[in-house]
Amino acid sequence: MVHADVPDDPTAYKRQEYWEERYAKEESFDWFKTYEDLKPLLSQHIASKDARILMLGCGNSTLSEDMYDDGYHNIVNIDFSKTVIENMAEKCKERVGMEWLEMDIRDLKFEDGSFDIAIDKGTMDALMCDRGDVWNPDEELVRTVAQEVDEVVRVLKVGGKFLYITFGQPHFRKRHLERPCWTVETSTLGVAFHYFFYHMIKQDTPSS
Repeated sequence: MVHADVPDDPTAYKRQEYWEERYAKEESFDWFKTYEDLKPLLSQHIASKDARILMLGCGNSTLSEDMYDDGYHNIVNIDFSKTVIENMAEKCKERVGMEWLEMDIRDLKFEDGSFDIAIDKGTMDALMCDRGDVWNPDEELVRTVAQEVDEVVRVLKVGGKFLYITFGQPHFRKRHLERPCWTVETSTLGVAFHYFFYHMIKQDTPSS
């Protein structure tokens, strides 16, 4: 694993140019937790290994590879970095059926109700890197995050689940996740330093 370079300006995490440059020289990096850490919770919330899974902002994490090797063979990985998508597609070419697509999480090119599971491991956190007040984020940040969540709602099937792994505490994250079609539930991981596992199930509502 190549350790991440921490930019002087945290807003760099929101810029595509930063990721293109970073992925050109970095083979693999996992934010927060690995599959082994997450496996108990993922197994609990993904009922079938045949589920169609959307990995939002996949980056060069090993999560999709490890899930595939554990039997989840219907994974669609997206990222707005052309570099990382090309690199990961080549790296995982022996994993038949796993897809790698260059795409913006705020503008998904999928049909409504086409996924059983959507997973975000740290991607939303990158969108939220800002120098502003975390208690009162600016309108652009709120709008950007809402675009991702709204697109997830759209592409999930009724009964589908949105799973979000982050270090963001509920009083900072929950308000961005709340929608009429689901209830936001939270689990925690870790001992000394907590990570949070948000899980939401899309319900059939008049607005959905």
